[in-house]
Amino acid sequence: MVNIRPVVASDEDAWLKLFRDYIVFYKASVPEAVIAETWRRLLNREDNMMALIALDDAGKAVGITALVFHRSTWATTWYCYLEDLFVAPEARGLGVGKALIEATYAEADRRGADRVYWATQERNATARKLYDRIGTLTEFVQYRR
Repeated sequence: MVNIRPVVASDEDAWLKLFRDYIVFYKASVPEAVIAETWRRLLNREDNMMALIALDDAGKAVGITALVFHRSTWATTWYCYLEDLFVAPEARGLGVGKALIEATYAEADRRGADRVYWATQERNATARKLYDRIGTLTEFVQYRR
């Protein structure tokens, strides 16, 4: 059983641990100032951003998401970019990722967003098994500057 809800101030330590683990998982680095600013924006729901946190039966944080809502040139409604999704290793395979995505879908529906989308690394085979069941793989390739 998992409880999904928006983050609150008292979640800061748990969110920081999971977010830092997420950064390590992707073999990336994010400056501490950016992490602090990200937490502040997610907590205050600024810039059309929000975060969800997954808690197990004991109240331990086992997963997080960061959502960004934005307009599109291809629709009159909102879109939801599921920018970050991370499940603690000990909670993988227990339905936490699926529950976080379903909660994202529910929040998108509540806000009138008719598209939810996300990206992952091609090599992230475990997550992609879930994503293949709960979403639709598109033909787009991402480029960046």
